Amino acid sequence: MLRPVTAGVDGSPESLAAATWAADEARLRNVPLHLLHAWEWSPHPTVAVPADTSQRDWAHQTLRAAVDHVRALHPDLTVIDRQVSQPAVTALREASGQSALLVLGTRGISGFTGYLVGSVALQVIARPEGPIVLVRAGHQDAKGAGSAASASPREVVVGIDFDRPCDEIVAFAFEEARLRGADLHLIHAYSAPSLYAVGTGRPSGPELRAEREKTLVAVARQLHEKYPDLTVTATASQGRPAPRLLRAAKEAELLVLGRRRRDSRFGHSGPVTHAALHHAPCPVAVVPYD
Repeated sequence: MLRPVTAGVDGSPESLAAATWAADEARLRNVPLHLLHAWEWSPHPTVAVPADTSQRDWAHQTLRAAVDHVRALHPDLTVIDRQVSQPAVTALREASGQSALLVLGTRGISGFTGYLVGSVALQVIARPEGPIVLVRAGHQDAKGAGSAASASPREVVVGIDFDRPCDEIVAFAFEEARLRGADLHLIHAYSAPSLYAVGTGRPSGPELRAEREKTLVAVARQLHEKYPDLTVTATASQGRPAPRLLRAAKEAELLVLGRRRRDSRFGHSGPVTHAALHHAPCPVAVVPYD
């Protein structure tokens, strides 16, 4: 059975952008879209809840507004809405494990909004059960992933770290590029070799860069037979990975990063992922690996 694409909604512009992006992703994958709203009763509801409306009714109205928004854009898309009364982290993490993709909204450098305030989204990303994409409101592709409005195919950018398993990350990036008719750009950033390494005759300078790019090409070649028509570029450069990836993300459809499946109760996302979630101008996909 094909897994759906799920979007977490909370009534904010950011979550509507996530729902919009998720709807087009579901259309591209030819799978249903699930819209999920998690809420808990509180003796002190937020100011967003009208004084003459119960919290349960407000939650229902929030979800219904998201459903109507998506169906107006994609009337033929199968949309399933679900309202749950449980902690948002729990609901989103469970949805991540049951979906092909979980899509959440973000304000970027301003932080997260609605029930994604502060550590909630970071906790979900810290222990992902499946791929998660974060979309910010106002992004030029918020109206839909792979939109026909693009004048020409752009790139799906994926960050590669040779010190960690990357098969699942690369496979996800290849498929996302195929769905969009976009090119794929594999990027690896590495630190300069130590003086000791240089003294031992190990590759450095142009030789080291050529060696790293050769390894990137080998990684891509594993999936070339499955995606023979996909244009793939492999770039290795010396320096910190976050700035390099953020520069590439300026013209990207999607930035793909990896995240180890592990128990992180404090919600640490790692410096590269943290920088991407707060500063990347395009949607960011976080793909878990073992």
